[in-house]
Amino acid sequence: MTTTGDLFSPDCPTRQLLDRIGDKWTSMLVKLLAERGPEGARFSELLRGATGISQKMLSQTLQKLAADGLVEREVEPTVPPAVHYRLTELGRSLEESLALVRAWAEAHMHEIVDFRRAASVAPKA
Repeated sequence: MTTTGDLFSPDCPTRQLLDRIGDKWTSMLVKLLAERGPEGARFSELLRGATGISQKMLSQTLQKLAADGLVEREVEPTVPPAVHYRLTELGRSLEESLALVRAWAEAHMHEIVDFRRAASVAPKA
C-alpha cells in the first residue's frame, strides 16, 4: 500500500522519514554498514568509523534505524555480549539512493564551494 501525505505537515510520515534519512549520522552509518556487507559491524567499529559521533547519538540513531526496519541488530550470547549491526534488504535499497546523492554532491562540490565563496564576499543588502 502506498501512502502519500502533506510533506509540509510535521505529522506527515513521509516527512518524518525524510528527516531521518537526511540526518548526517543516518547517511554516514548506512554507508559504513553497506561497506561492511552482510557480516555487518560491531558498535565500536561504527563508533570509530563515524568520526565525531558520540556513543549516545550512535546508539539512538541505530535504534531508530532498527525501528524503521533499515538495520538489523544481532546480539551474540557472549560475555560481554557482542552486538552486530547490518543493513536489512530495505536498508540496502536506501543505500543505493544515498549513493546517488553522494555522487551528485561529489560531482558538484566545486560549484557549491564557488557559490559559497561568492556569497561570503558579496555586499550585504
